[in-house]
Amino acid sequence: MQWKLSLLNENGFRKVFLFFQNLKDMDWGLKNRLSSIIKPQNNRALMLAVDHGYFLGPTEKLENPQKVIGPLLKYCDSLMVTRGVQRTSVSPNTSTPMVLRVSGGSSIIGDDLSQEDITVSIEDAIRLNASALAMSIFVGSKYEYQTVVNLGKLVNEATKYGIPVLAVTAVGKELGKDARYLSLACRMAAEQGANIVKTYYCENFEKVVQSCPVPIIVAGGKKIPERDALQLTYNSIKAGAVGVDIGRNVWQSEHPVAMIRAVRAIVHENSNVDQAFKLYNKLASEESKRKSNKPNQNKSNKPNQNKSNKPNQNKSNKPNQNKSNKPNQNKSNKPNQNKSNKPNQNKSNKPNQNKSNKPNTPKPTPAKK
Repeated sequence: MQWKLSLLNENGFRKVFLFFQNLKDMDWGLKNRLSSIIKPQNNRALMLAVDHGYFLGPTEKLENPQKVIGPLLKYCDSLMVTRGVQRTSVSPNTSTPMVLRVSGGSSIIGDDLSQEDITVSIEDAIRLNASALAMSIFVGSKYEYQTVVNLGKLVNEATKYGIPVLAVTAVGKELGKDARYLSLACRMAAEQGANIVKTYYCENFEKVVQSCPVPIIVAGGKKIPERDALQLTYNSIKAGAVGVDIGRNVWQSEHPVAMIRAVRAIVHENSNVDQAFKLYNKLASEESKRKSNKPNQNKSNKPNQNKSNKPNQNKSNKPNQNKSNKPNQNKSNKPNQNKSNKPNQNKSNKPNQNKSNKPNTPKPTPAKK
């Protein structure tokens, strides 16, 4: 037990205590939704992010969201998603909680990504049975005021219906990514009433955790090698985060299911990096073997149909029709018709009709009678 608890430092335990103390002041619905995202048995969370298309469009290896989400859904605690993808690509039969992205307005090719607004009504979020609402704030950007005020407004509306709010502290080229900046952004999000803050891991991340009174989930960020992503997960939890919201480092991996299961081993099973990476390699190897067997079925069956059957039809059957049958018709049949058949008709057939057929018909009939 002592080994398992070693992942959480003093700040982590303080965060857990304060979180559950705050639950006493919340309505039942808000408590229930939060407990479906951050598991109460260990205060950990594994969120899968697939909302990238709201500003990136068809992101690499997320071109077909339904195909990507399906195999991964049962391994994550919650899914961060837009309403469009939720309605078109997520099975309504799932019990996985939906963290609904409700902000947007700018694209990767636009002038300023920070110019976001709230794009989803609270009524539509309720229709989608959202377990939490997510939006980005851009502290230090041109549109800082707009995004921070929008967060406050979203908290006002969501609280009426007992829906938690997750604030994402966005970073960019002109924005910082050190402990000082992230501490500022996370604290501002919590001050506006966010129930969870999603931010980025950095050096001295413990300081960010200490200064934020609500649970922190760490973003996975851009694709990095699998072992590095597992190290990021381990370091985040060790520093006091309740979990990770990982996307590209799962579904852009060559083995997405193996990767999310390895991340889950760290988040919920207290595995270290070596153990998780060993699990990833084991699962990836098993997956590769399964895939290698499927091509054998495709290569053996298809050639038999294309190479053996078709050639027999084209080479054996057609030549027999063209070389043997046609010559017989042209060389043997025609001569027989001209030389043998016609003479037989003129010389033998006619005489047979006149000489043999007529005498033969009257003779057998009297004998039978």
